[in-house]
Amino acid sequence: MTAVGRQVRRYPFPMQRTEVSPMYATLRRSEPVSRVRLPYGEPAWLVTRYRDVRTVLSDPRFSRAVAQGLDQPRMRVENMNDGIMGMDPPDHTRLRRLAMKAFTARRVEKMRVTVGRITTELLDAMVAGGQPADLVRHFARPLPVTVICGLLGVPLEDYPRFTRWTEAFTNDESASTGVLATVGREMDAYFAELVAQRRRRPTDDLLGALVRARDDGDKLTETELIDLAGAGLLTAGTETVSCGLPSFVYTLLRHPQALATLRAEPELMPSAVEELLRFVPINTAAMFARYALQDVELSGVTVRAGEPVLPSLAAANRDPDVFADPDRLDLTRATNPHVTFGYGPHLCIGAQLARLELQVALRALLDRFPRLDSTDDLEWKFGVIVRGPATLPITW
Repeated sequence: MTAVGRQVRRYPFPMQRTEVSPMYATLRRSEPVSRVRLPYGEPAWLVTRYRDVRTVLSDPRFSRAVAQGLDQPRMRVENMNDGIMGMDPPDHTRLRRLAMKAFTARRVEKMRVTVGRITTELLDAMVAGGQPADLVRHFARPLPVTVICGLLGVPLEDYPRFTRWTEAFTNDESASTGVLATVGREMDAYFAELVAQRRRRPTDDLLGALVRARDDGDKLTETELIDLAGAGLLTAGTETVSCGLPSFVYTLLRHPQALATLRAEPELMPSAVEELLRFVPINTAAMFARYALQDVELSGVTVRAGEPVLPSLAAANRDPDVFADPDRLDLTRATNPHVTFGYGPHLCIGAQLARLELQVALRALLDRFPRLDSTDDLEWKFGVIVRGPATLPITW
């Protein structure tokens, strides 16, 4: 079966806060490889079954590099270079290996104390400001930005501009013409200056290590270095937490039994975070299309060479062939191979750090605020990459 005669649906599907569109379940049952069109770019195949999603994410017959320069399916009017997310091995492997030196399990675990200190400072300031307080503005957004900027070695006084840049890259603002290019130029110029400073005065932070890799071993081009530090690490290192954390709090408050269980058994926090990552959709839609390098069959459908495919992580995470009772939030779920951080070569570099931040932040919130609650005066955002509460007023 091919694309001929197939209905092409508008995508992304309508969304309601933390809910997964029921269209995914319908397609997973009856049309697991379907035709969709995003706001910009050419039509694509959308895959919704877990095994097909993992195939598209990991099989070398699918390419991200081929998408660069094509009219790839996208949420933004601009079709820009995707940096490390737009590479295939061996170039992708080379850059990823360098970046991963900062995100080994041992290095990340050593950051638990630092993340805990930042968490406490932010909560202290939030409490001092009185209630209700906006969890997004005062906690969920500054936490990951502060952590990743500390890793990179960014001056404290520059944190506000990083917040503005990451929001522009991922939210609705970047869907409009010209905004993304302007923000990209600003961030590139900023990191180019930081790189020049590291050459004059070497440092031991992550950016200093990347500069040494560029200058001593010629393992990075100048453009790769700036892209990796900026959009690659800064943006990717903040959005899962800044959008996921308030979404998780919102979800727990609407599942009081699950919240009570987690309060009574705080040792469940690691598995609870994994289940929340599976259950709560953070991405607005399937994106970063992979192009087939040859004809590939997925669930009985032939994807022709040169056709783009969009793997839906949210749909895969609710596949009943993999997750028992997938539409139920089960914080004790023992086996949870969710694909929220991706799968294969492009598995999120900062996944372990994001997990640690979410565990520490949620534990601190529940410990400190035994009567944590939210008002109904929240706003929701559905950006070009991520979705979650734009504001989440809380009381305690």
